[in-house]
Amino acid sequence: MAISARRSRTDRPNRRAGFSLRETTFGFGLVAILLCGTGVMARAAVGDSADVPAAVLAVAGTLAVALSLVRAARRRRGTVAALVEPPAPLVEPEPPVYVDYTALEQAVADLCVRDGCTDVEVVGGAGDLGADVVATAPDGRRVVVQCKAYGPDNKVGSQDVQRFGGTCFAVHEAHVAAVVTTSEFTEPAADYAAQCGILCVDRQALDAWTDGTGPAPWLQVPLQEAGC
Repeated sequence: MAISARRSRTDRPNRRAGFSLRETTFGFGLVAILLCGTGVMARAAVGDSADVPAAVLAVAGTLAVALSLVRAARRRRGTVAALVEPPAPLVEPEPPVYVDYTALEQAVADLCVRDGCTDVEVVGGAGDLGADVVATAPDGRRVVVQCKAYGPDNKVGSQDVQRFGGTCFAVHEAHVAAVVTTSEFTEPAADYAAQCGILCVDRQALDAWTDGTGPAPWLQVPLQEAGC
């Protein structure tokens, strides 16, 4: 990760020093002009009426006005400097975290154990002939599950279900055959599964099974043998 180098204080232009010098020069010039004008006015007042206190008050008033102008200029320049300062960089929000079944086969096996199955095995891998999880349901039926950990844009198609249908009953002797996916099923896949007695468990049904608001797959299949 690249880290931007920070300039030292000595590398930065001394804006405060430059600003003070300009401001002081301006103030002194303004005061000098006002003093000259005030001196002329004071001499006229003394010469005409010999009112020295009035002349002193006039000089003091002029100095007060000059100082007020200098302070106003300082505040105005400070406000402009604050407005031209670059804004702080925006901090980008962290990307959202998406929960997914990274080990779907083991998750399904754990659900089977939780809901009373025995002889639960994760057998997915090369040469599994479509069976990823096998178990014995609480009522004694053999449960065979194929798992499809797909993304939301990749649906389980009819060919996937057909391949499983060719082995789940004839080879694995399943009483309850189910395809469980983290995605959805295409309409042809769902139609073929219904004809063969294969249960389709999509992401919504899997979530319901997981949190206990939906039934386990073997509770959705009648107590009879199914097959294509």
